Amino acid sequence: MEKVLLANIDNPKSAEIGVYEASGGYDSLRKSLELAPDDIIETVKKANLRGRGGAGFPTGMKWMFASKDPKFPKYLVCNADEGEPGTFKDRPILEKNPHILIEGMAISGHALKAEFGYIYLRGEYPAAKGILEEAIRQAEAKGYIGDNMMGSGRNFKLAVHQGAGAYICGEETALIESLEGKKGHPRIKPPFPVNVGAWGMPTIVNNVETLSNMPFLMRVGPEAYAAIGSKECPGPKLFCVSGHVNKPGVYELPMGVTLREIIYDHCGGIKNGKTLKAVIPGGISTPVLPPDKIDCPMDFVNMPKHGSMLGSGAVIVMDESVCLVKVCLRALKFFEHESCGKCTPCRDGVSWLRQVLARIEGGEGRPGDIELLSEVAGNITGKTFCPLGDGAASVVLNFIKHFRDEFDMHIARKGCPIK
Repeated sequence: MEKVLLANIDNPKSAEIGVYEASGGYDSLRKSLELAPDDIIETVKKANLRGRGGAGFPTGMKWMFASKDPKFPKYLVCNADEGEPGTFKDRPILEKNPHILIEGMAISGHALKAEFGYIYLRGEYPAAKGILEEAIRQAEAKGYIGDNMMGSGRNFKLAVHQGAGAYICGEETALIESLEGKKGHPRIKPPFPVNVGAWGMPTIVNNVETLSNMPFLMRVGPEAYAAIGSKECPGPKLFCVSGHVNKPGVYELPMGVTLREIIYDHCGGIKNGKTLKAVIPGGISTPVLPPDKIDCPMDFVNMPKHGSMLGSGAVIVMDESVCLVKVCLRALKFFEHESCGKCTPCRDGVSWLRQVLARIEGGEGRPGDIELLSEVAGNITGKTFCPLGDGAASVVLNFIKHFRDEFDMHIARKGCPIK
């Protein structure tokens, strides 16, 4: 398919506005400014664009909720806090194609009647900050954003806000708290950010990839967009693949491509001719899959039917040499470190999971440890303010579900059987 989100990124000057304009950049904004805001929202609904951040919520419906709220000002926030382990799909856009994001935010801002936009940038992407700020200056100088965009009478001002490296700030309410200058803790919902968000005003939070779809969607129209890839979740999708494949990297493919096709057709299969052992399909917090489950279409509707989730589209591939108990432990160390500490089930429960896993991996596992892990994970699931605790519990439960034998062998043999 035609590259849309990753167009021109091989050009060393791809971040410059002239390169973007030469390929039709900002034409969709010009077209959109001639439309009424509600017409743009209807176009997004017809195209069935779903949020690419992990939840897959219909974007047009989310925008409609904020648009109908009578309060002003409204805010548009781009979630560029790409902290999910295994995820690096938004980075090429931020560093090599920033104007597609800026144009997408300007279109979205017009649709939402929002005059202020923020890019909440991951703290670990320092290079992207300078690139984005220069791209914003270029767009302002050309009149694409700022006061009176392209003579339309509409205003849209955009700024970059860099986070401090907290995974929890990828959750939209914790992100908003951080944006306001507070500690990044998730809020109780409802109320939802679409009605009570940044500074108590209606706020839309969409991720980089979602907003970057807007110029293409407005250029081709909702029917053509909806015809790409999966019927239930159409459009182009970025997949970032890491681990034991011959060609890791970021791939732009139609939504709904199978996991098998990604691994074997696009990424060249498993390195050194080894056997596939396990795949995490959407970032570390999505359920792991064994090799016989990889014929699943990678979209938000079909993945749950196959026992996992699309998540961020971060595919982590592991071959036969990998100790999956160690992988599970490493994931729990991450979640324990990144827990904000607000909820007791997450704050204490994830620590307990990590301690039991460390005991098993270190050769000191006891009979009943696997049942204990399942019990503790069950006491976390569905009992936290945000999905971090659920993600940690899901990692443990699904590794045990598909690879119970490996956990049993660690306990029986007092150590890793793979070493």
